[in-house]
Amino acid sequence: MAKLSARNILVLLFGIFLVAVSTPAFAAQESFDVWLEKFKTEAREKGISEGTLESAFANVQLIEKVVKLDRKQPEVVQTFQEYMAQRLPQSLIDSGKAMLNEHRPLLEEIGRKYGVQPRFIVALWGVETRFGKYTGGFSVIDALTTLAYDNRRADYFRKELLLALRILDENHIALADMKGSWAGAMGQSQFMPSSFVNFAVDYDADGKRDIWTTKADVFASAANYLAKSGWQYDQTWGREVRLPEGFDPALIDLDVAKPMREWEELGVRKSDGSPLPDRQLVGSLVQPKGGNGQTFLVYNNYRTILKWNRSTYFAMSVGFLADRIGDG
Repeated sequence: MAKLSARNILVLLFGIFLVAVSTPAFAAQESFDVWLEKFKTEAREKGISEGTLESAFANVQLIEKVVKLDRKQPEVVQTFQEYMAQRLPQSLIDSGKAMLNEHRPLLEEIGRKYGVQPRFIVALWGVETRFGKYTGGFSVIDALTTLAYDNRRADYFRKELLLALRILDENHIALADMKGSWAGAMGQSQFMPSSFVNFAVDYDADGKRDIWTTKADVFASAANYLAKSGWQYDQTWGREVRLPEGFDPALIDLDVAKPMREWEELGVRKSDGSPLPDRQLVGSLVQPKGGNGQTFLVYNNYRTILKWNRSTYFAMSVGFLADRIGDG
């Protein structure tokens, strides 16, 4: 065998390196076929029908892009102001007002039933999927199978995959139409399967909880999620405030909650300098990371939005959009 030159050795090693970094190795220790048979056995034991298992996994694929996206560490690369400007352009606000007006009777009916103001239902819809335009193009079964097999967060995604199969078993959606995000969030409300099982509503009573195409089900499911998570119909989410000079930064924390009167006594004012409202809601002060010191006094409903998505930026964007949509 001919000896490799130093240059050739470097080229070979570099090629191996490129393969390694471009193709993420799955964390699972057993072959996919073995893993899948074990998973199917568990699914059968949990009541998933043989027909659903056969159709769901007949052409299942492991998606390397999903693994890359799951392992990518989130970074704050935008300031709060940049994020809000990008996520809440005037066109989205205008569309939100139009959507509220277009679906007003249905939204008001659902709002009364679940105790959620229509503007917040529309705001969540807009922030999540641009009013149903961008719901994700991944096969939910493929994405969840990939993440369950990868083993990094296997327990969580295994449970979600089992619930996705249950959703198929109950005929809420056809396999070919079960599309969503790379992480398995589905439909116009971007529910994970567990959220679907716990909160999705068949509002039009056609036998299917259709968060993909049926507006009544989409709106009612979002409202039901908020209602069961502690939403208060007679409250808003929060407001921007102004702090006095020398304000104690230790008080700017979601774990510090005070009634309006106490914040007033500490010198907190509305952003225009006027007094806080007389109503004694309990609130906490929040300063979004990456912001310029903007401070918000947030209430119970802000915390409820955080149960939907733990991102401060997300919760703020929903609140801002709801305020700008108003009553249409």
